Amino acid sequence: MKNGFLISSVLIVLAAFQAAAQGPEVLIPAPAEVTMNEGSYKFEEDPQITFVSRPQGDMPEESYILSVNARKGVTIIYSDASGQYYALRTLDQMTAGGTIRELPCCEIYDYPRFPYRGLHVDVSRHFRSIDFLKKQIDAMAMFKMNRMHIHLTDAAGWRMQIDAYPLLTGLAAWRPERLWKDWWAGERRYVPEGTPEAYGGYYTKEQMRGLVDYAAQRHIEIIPEIEMPGHSEEVIAAYPHLGCAGEAYRQGEFCIGNEDVFRFVETVLDEVMEVFPSEYVHIGGDEADKRHWKTCRKCQQRMKEEGLKDVDELQSYMIRRISRYVESKGRKIIGWDEILDGGLAEDATVMSWRGTEGGIAAMKMGHDVIMPPGRYCYLDHTQDAPFKEPESIGGYLPLDTVYVYEPLEPSMPLDKKHHLLGLQANLWSEYIPDDEHAEYMYWPRAMAVAETGWSQPENKDLMDFRRRAVMASDRMRSLGYNVFDLENEYGERKLSRMPAEHKAKGCKVLYNKPIQKQYPASGETTFTDGIMGGWTYSDGKWQGFLTDIDVTIDLGSVMPVHYVGGTFMQLKGPGVFMPEKVEIHISSGGVTFTPLAEVWNDVSTEIPDLLFRSFDTVCDVRTRYVRFCARRSTMRGFLFLDEIIVN
Repeated sequence: MKNGFLISSVLIVLAAFQAAAQGPEVLIPAPAEVTMNEGSYKFEEDPQITFVSRPQGDMPEESYILSVNARKGVTIIYSDASGQYYALRTLDQMTAGGTIRELPCCEIYDYPRFPYRGLHVDVSRHFRSIDFLKKQIDAMAMFKMNRMHIHLTDAAGWRMQIDAYPLLTGLAAWRPERLWKDWWAGERRYVPEGTPEAYGGYYTKEQMRGLVDYAAQRHIEIIPEIEMPGHSEEVIAAYPHLGCAGEAYRQGEFCIGNEDVFRFVETVLDEVMEVFPSEYVHIGGDEADKRHWKTCRKCQQRMKEEGLKDVDELQSYMIRRISRYVESKGRKIIGWDEILDGGLAEDATVMSWRGTEGGIAAMKMGHDVIMPPGRYCYLDHTQDAPFKEPESIGGYLPLDTVYVYEPLEPSMPLDKKHHLLGLQANLWSEYIPDDEHAEYMYWPRAMAVAETGWSQPENKDLMDFRRRAVMASDRMRSLGYNVFDLENEYGERKLSRMPAEHKAKGCKVLYNKPIQKQYPASGETTFTDGIMGGWTYSDGKWQGFLTDIDVTIDLGSVMPVHYVGGTFMQLKGPGVFMPEKVEIHISSGGVTFTPLAEVWNDVSTEIPDLLFRSFDTVCDVRTRYVRFCARRSTMRGFLFLDEIIVN
């Protein structure tokens, strides 16, 4: 013992894995504190590292101090095994995997901002190989991420061996179509294992235990997700008595009035918890179609017996009951923010994906929260201009938008902020069939999530992060990763980068139909604020409607008008379509309107690509009021409009 610290010296052969540069300026995530000193330390072969273990409580969990001294070499003081491991990951980056032989003298004191820094993998829609999962675990470790959330079950396929229910992998893990979108557009059936050309797969318990061990060696915990009560079509296809109808292919929700459902879920969770030692088990809880429960005799009887007033409370009954069961095994549940509906289980942790409102509400109630809001953390959205990127579900989420997300919002009560455990990058794989494509969607955007989760907000700098991300991306490519080319990024839609100048800019707009609350953009100023929409309907510039659009613009006085037009977008995947037609009317007094033009749509609803089309007219009139009416198509999806140009 020396100065109260346990000291040991070992020779470390650095793994050839990290970014290429020789000082703290290359690090992702950015460390908490860095002090640069005079001189440098040069080593001939492997550096001599002195490890010092601090007594528990002297330093935060997962923390370390890394010192480089010209005479003493490298010293690492660490709080726990994770802190020691992360110090070595830092040293790995600074030495570019051992290829750089000289380090500047410095001292780095580092610790994480949040305890939960997660990456989500959807293996249900498209199965992922064990090698792929291990490869992403390696990358997570590089950037000090510590939770891998695996979405093991969903309608598209069950992916884990369950001994008590062999049909989950014997039938529900296989489908005729390889691509999810073809399966979803077809009959959505399953086929027995061994069927020629069947697509699917599952993990044996032995494989999952091996993956858990592999991750644990890199200080990453794997959190399994077993969906309930919705997204369970594959389960009910294999075991039809678990649905309200008692038949396969009739619904995707468990029958909560059926005790067999709880026997099934508890048995499955027992086998899952036997394999995964994680603190948490994710139970889903999202997007359940609750209409079946309203007419199900067993569900209605359950509601009567338990005094439940509606089907929201019926779902909550199931979540609470499963939560108690999981807690009896010494674990905790996580659920998507829909588990708030009908009342939240006492010790449930909420994963807030539909924005952050659900998470904030849960925090105020005293619940722990993890933030993966879709607008900032859903990596299934394209990361560059859609015309140059692989097919995706739609939306546009560049690295910059991911990076600027601040999880601790001003509306969060300060006395509850300890309930914010961290954040997570989510990648749903409906349109991502291949491992290489999935990897491309993760990196480098997941680096931004890693830095937000680890680094103190005052140490974040977007432009500096982009510089470091380019270097880290180059290093990852040299190690065989398929990484997005950040240096040659096209960027946002050009029209949205500059204000639109026209006669209606700043003019008052009268809405003859209410604004859709889900996509309000800038409210009643949206169509005349001079701001054009970008690549995605969720960027706050496009206003969305589930009704016809009917607005009147007041130009302030009668004036000559030669052009009226508005641009709409179409993206088939999420149900965004062009209007059937646009009608444009004019009026000098605002009471009686005269038809000016009728512009019909000529864009097919079957085109899967992101499209923009201007519905406009060239004219020669004098008017004060312009009425712009967009009629929804028979597809009944969303209409999105950004700016109505009048010149």
